Amino acid sequence: MAEQKTKYTKEGYQKLIDELEYLKTVRRQEIKEQLKEARSFGDLSENSEYDEARDNQAKCEARIAELEYLIKNAEVISEDEASKKIISIGSTVVIRYKDGTEKTYYIVGSNEVDPLNKKISDQ
Repeated sequence: MAEQKTKYTKEGYQKLIDELEYLKTVRRQEIKEQLKEARSFGDLSENSEYDEARDNQAKCEARIAELEYLIKNAEVISEDEASKKIISIGSTVVIRYKDGTEKTYYIVGSNEVDPLNKKISDQ
C-alpha cells in the first residue's frame, strides 16, 4: 500500500530538513555528553541525571524517526504549481473587510500551521 504524502511548502520542507540535521549532529552529541557526565556520578540504578539523559535520548531518537518519515513522505508544492485562480498550498490570500481593513494569510500544508504568523492549513 502506498504511503500517504503530506504536502509542504518549500519553506516548511526545509524546516524539517534543518531540524533533522540539528538533531543528528548537535543534539545527539549534547545527549552523548550528558550520558557521559551522568555515568561519572556512579550507581546508575539510582541516578536521576542518567535517567533524564536516557529520556532525552529516547525523545530525540523518536523525533528523528518521525522527521525521517515525514521527509520520506513529503510532497513539496512549488510556487509555480500554486494557481492564481484556485487557493491551494503556497497561495497568499488577502481578505478585505467592509470597514476597509485587510488581513493576509499564507496557505500551508497541515503540518506547517502557525496561526500566530498567519499560516493556515489548506485543509
